[in-house]
Parts: sequence; C-alpha cells; structure tokens
Amino acid sequence: MSLDEIKSKMHSGKIYFADDQALVDEQAQCLETLYDYNHTRPSESKKREQILLSFFAEMGENCYIEPPLRANWGKHTHFGKHVYANFNLTLVDDTYIYIGDHVMIAPNVTIATAGHPIEPGLRKKAGQFNIPVTIKNNVWIGANSVVLPGVTIGENSVIGAGSVVTKDIPANVVAVGNPCRVLREIGQKDKEFYYKDLRFGSEVGQ
Repeated sequence: MSLDEIKSKMHSGKIYFADDQALVDEQAQCLETLYDYNHTRPSESKKREQILLSFFAEMGENCYIEPPLRANWGKHTHFGKHVYANFNLTLVDDTYIYIGDHVMIAPNVTIATAGHPIEPGLRKKAGQFNIPVTIKNNVWIGANSVVLPGVTIGENSVIGAGSVVTKDIPANVVAVGNPCRVLREIGQKDKEFYYKDLRFGSEVGQ
C-alpha cells in the first residue's frame, strides 16, 4: 500500500497498519517541533506562537497552550479562537480534532482519535483506526480527563475532573464520571453560585 493510500485510510475510520517507515519519519519531525516548543522560555511568547501556527492545521487568535504539549501529528488539529490549555495536554491526533472558540482545557487532559482492535492478532500487527473528535464552543474540560475517539462535546458543557468521555455529550450540561454521564443541565443556579454554596458578588455584576 502506498503512503498516500495509508494516509487516506488514517482519515477513513477503517483499520490500517501504522508501521510504515514514512509515517514514522513524519512523526519524528513532529517530535522535533514539540521539543522546540516545550523548551521555550516563558518570556518567548512570540516564538511559541510562531511554532504553534506552523504546527497545527489551524489556530485562531489569542490561544495559549502551556508547555509541555504532546501530539502525534499537530497538523490534524484545529483550534478556534481564545482557547486555553493548561499543562500536559496530549493530542492523539492521528485524524482530525476540532476545538471550538473559548474552550478551556485543564491540566493533564488527553484527547484521542486513535484506537486499536481488541482482537490481539491485529494489534500485534500495529492495526489501528482513527475517528475524529469535536469539542464545540465554550466547553470546559476538567483536569485528568480523557476524551475518546468519535466523541462530540456540545457547546457550553463542562466535563468534570477525572472523566473518561466515551460517548457524545450534549450542549449546556455538566457531565462527570467514568464513563462520563450527564449529571445535570446548566441552569439558573449556576448564575447565582460559582462553587458549591459560594455565591457570586457585585464584582461580576450579579
């Protein structure tokens, strides 16, 4: 199978074998770029921005990704505007990841598009499949969460810390757990209280 055929299969959702040397070489270059990014100084904000603009498929204005960052490809990930990602974001972007505007990602989050067959013989041969992930506008993903292949998280929703998101999450909800499930809708109480029994004050116009 040619390299172009393998790359086409990477985005098809079908099983392919990820042991082609040309793929390995491309990923090695990705690791070189990540090394450069992760070893920038905090004062080198312009350098960081330039690296990310060349690394990702798309990155809107006013995005900030705290090093260290990990990614399989970089060029398959699309960022909207005003995205903030804290330490240790891992992007298993063997196919496309779409992240909307005003998304907040807490420390140690993994977003994975890639999976492997349960059947051991195919895994031994490096069998793999990839399904895109979509995170819509104004989502907050809590620390140590994992988003699995094929998942869409609807706009404004909050994913609680430590969640494993195995299925789509609708818009405007709080969802938590392993597997992640909808806990409740976002509602009037969230306009009055920002954490447990702590109420908003005049500083936010409430």
